[in-house]
Amino acid sequence: MKHQPRRRFGQNFLGEERVIEAIISAIGPTPCDRFVEIGPGLGALTRPLIASAKTLHAIEIDRDLAAGLSAEFGESLILHVCDALKFDFTALGDNLRVVGNLPYNISTPLLFHLADFAGGIRDIHVMLQKEVVARMVAAPADSNYGRLSVMLQYRFDLEKLLDVPAAAFRPVPAVESAVVRLVPQRPLRHPARDETLFARVVGAAFSQRRKTLRNSLRGWLAEADFSVLAIAPTARAQELSVAQFVALADRVFLRTG
Repeated sequence: MKHQPRRRFGQNFLGEERVIEAIISAIGPTPCDRFVEIGPGLGALTRPLIASAKTLHAIEIDRDLAAGLSAEFGESLILHVCDALKFDFTALGDNLRVVGNLPYNISTPLLFHLADFAGGIRDIHVMLQKEVVARMVAAPADSNYGRLSVMLQYRFDLEKLLDVPAAAFRPVPAVESAVVRLVPQRPLRHPARDETLFARVVGAAFSQRRKTLRNSLRGWLAEADFSVLAIAPTARAQELSVAQFVALADRVFLRTG
């Protein structure tokens, strides 16, 4: 399939066979799996996935690419020509396996969108900018640890699988990439009383990373609240675990609820 990459869709197409084989090996597809691929592009991952799983759902926003994919794969590929950020993944049923080379310009909002459907997802294998993956899997006190780390680690177990050099793509991007696996926690290891409030507390804590919790959460928590939780008010957001953020949010809930 010939196609001129479109910058507005963040298109860089994977073409290195060794990388493709490594990704497929990490996924381990079987005929019983229900896959949905985000951004199949020129079909580099689509072909080996269909060879193993026989049928595949795919979300592709580019109508020209969708037409080419439909012509090549026929009924084996169930295409959804739309924006993945607006797609209702519950429409595909439960136990979904999500795969994709995510457009880097929308990777973070797309990850949060997928998190909303975690209850019906078995696992996620996606390729992202290497720096984004480093933020996703970072531990407390790591300079990469931030809001994205906490919000994803609240809902998923994450594992970086492999680095992918820029030369594996056409056109060659200006950044390196990496593949990461996300597996929804069932049940959640540290469930918050109010997940919307939890997200607000995490966002406020990281809004100014140099501020202490005493300052960033001023108006929500008093000095005595930190004492009850055994969390130093002089600590900064990047020092706290997911469990500690849940404890902070639950304390706010009890104070305001």
